[in-house]
Amino acid sequence: MARDSRQQARERLSLLAAGGDESTVASRVEQDASLVGRLLAAAAVGGASGHDGPSGVVPDDVGAALGLFEALREELDRLETQVVIEARRCGMDWRQIAGYQGLNSSQAASQRYQRLMTRLEEIRQGVR
Repeated sequence: MARDSRQQARERLSLLAAGGDESTVASRVEQDASLVGRLLAAAAVGGASGHDGPSGVVPDDVGAALGLFEALREELDRLETQVVIEARRCGMDWRQIAGYQGLNSSQAASQRYQRLMTRLEEIRQGVR
């Protein structure tokens, strides 16, 4: 999705009712991504200071951030799957879904959805 398209999507979705349940998957993704962003910002400030000393970011902080990514991927996969299901419920065909996902074909969109479903099922069963 092009940069302008992403911004248009953000603006459109921001018009939807705000203030949902803070325990939702989307809220957890937002919180975790924000924490990773804060770590990177702290590291950048420390690195830009020109000092050889520590930036305030220690290896355990970086490790904690790295530890968030597998759960973030799983939660994003779950969210994407739910949005694709909603798109189909709204009557969108695979070609339309592919266009919004930046994919070249309806087959690519359908295959992506199947891969997500397989991955989530493997996680549920403890295979992954």
